[in-house]
Amino acid sequence: MLGIEQIILSIPAILLAISFHELGHAYVAYKMGDPTPKYQGRLTLNPLAHLDPVGAIMLLIFKIGWAKPVVINPHYFKNRRQGILLVSLAGPLANVILAWVFYNILGFLPHLMPSFALANTVSLFLILNVQLNLGLAAFNLLPVPPLDGSKILSSLLPTRLEYQYSQWARYGPLILILLVVTGGARFIINPIYSALFRIVIGLSL
Repeated sequence: MLGIEQIILSIPAILLAISFHELGHAYVAYKMGDPTPKYQGRLTLNPLAHLDPVGAIMLLIFKIGWAKPVVINPHYFKNRRQGILLVSLAGPLANVILAWVFYNILGFLPHLMPSFALANTVSLFLILNVQLNLGLAAFNLLPVPPLDGSKILSSLLPTRLEYQYSQWARYGPLILILLVVTGGARFIINPIYSALFRIVIGLSL
């Protein structure tokens, strides 16, 4: 059961995590020549532009969730497959970078607080930011449509297999719901989360 303090501190952490995630997608797509994210107002850290209420609640309760997807037009990319790959990687990568930043801040900021209680609150906030960012990244790396992982996998497959893979994309949301409801998603997410956490620790200052 989540405590009141954890819920309060999680809200800004969630808004920051989803904003960075979607801005990552939008920025890379825009830099690769696709103006669609700019026209949609997604080149911003304003969480209202990216918020999906259900995904945010899932992130709060289960530490896995999603935001409102950034719509892109791959026809603007010089290399469609490469463009989709880089744009899809950008969101999870933004979260891993943000988790790395908060993890490093956790190493010194709480010690600078004037009281033990404030130090605990700051520590909790920083830990939540690390967890939520890595959770958002790990969940979105699942190779299940419409998550980023499915687009990453699709862009790496040979053309024939890419087409076959796309044929079951319409079942992706149903598969995703079943994985989340049954708890099966955790068996896939946990190893991804652990690997990302090891990367963050390994690259820490």
